[in-house]
Amino acid sequence: MEADQSDAVLSILQNGQLTLQGEFLWGSNYTFLVSLDHHGDCLQAVYKPTRGERPLWDFTASSLARREVAAFLVSQALRWDLVPPTILRRRGPLGQGSLQLYIEHDPEYHYFSFTPEDRERLRPVALFDLLINNADRKGSHVLVDRNRRIWLIDHGVCFHAEEKLRTVIWDFSGEPIPDSLLSDLEAFRNKLESSPGSPSALAASLEGYLTRREVLSLAARAERLLASRRFPNPPPNRRPYPWPLL
Repeated sequence: MEADQSDAVLSILQNGQLTLQGEFLWGSNYTFLVSLDHHGDCLQAVYKPTRGERPLWDFTASSLARREVAAFLVSQALRWDLVPPTILRRRGPLGQGSLQLYIEHDPEYHYFSFTPEDRERLRPVALFDLLINNADRKGSHVLVDRNRRIWLIDHGVCFHAEEKLRTVIWDFSGEPIPDSLLSDLEAFRNKLESSPGSPSALAASLEGYLTRREVLSLAARAERLLASRRFPNPPPNRRPYPWPLL
């Protein structure tokens, strides 16, 4: 099953018979590889149960799986398709959690080992992280599949209303944001814009996974990026990098 068959993948994620295959042991939260079968269509996915989330002082408890889904919705609304198909599965072997299509990739090929040519392809990634306020963009969270397509994973600590950006990707600091990306961002801002007392379809969808304050902060970050038209420099008053870096 190819990742760009998004509707079919989402249907399998939501309705397929789920079987645990194994656990990923290097993360902070419980994360499992699962297989899904829906009327003979099969795929592998990453399952992050809400009950396996480690409490964080600055993020609402039991909210990380929902943020994974919100990141997918933003990626789709931008038409960048950076985040693999992701849904919130209400029932699973360990209860509610996010399910995301597993992307086959070489784990030894990541941000710190990318060729210069692949580093140059990361401007949409950098802008995406600025928009969603990603607090944990590690080098291993940027994948390249067998077709050389870039994918982004691990968005459980994004969308905070306060400034939290921590990323390894500061390659474009001070550079103008390309016009094509600004056009996509402006279209996204327009989709997010709501009438008084009536949220837009995109805002209403996101409010199913984020608080209203977080959605308003997302819109405000889009406005600031459109106004500045430049990739910012790392903030001097706080740590701008995640730990560990990989």
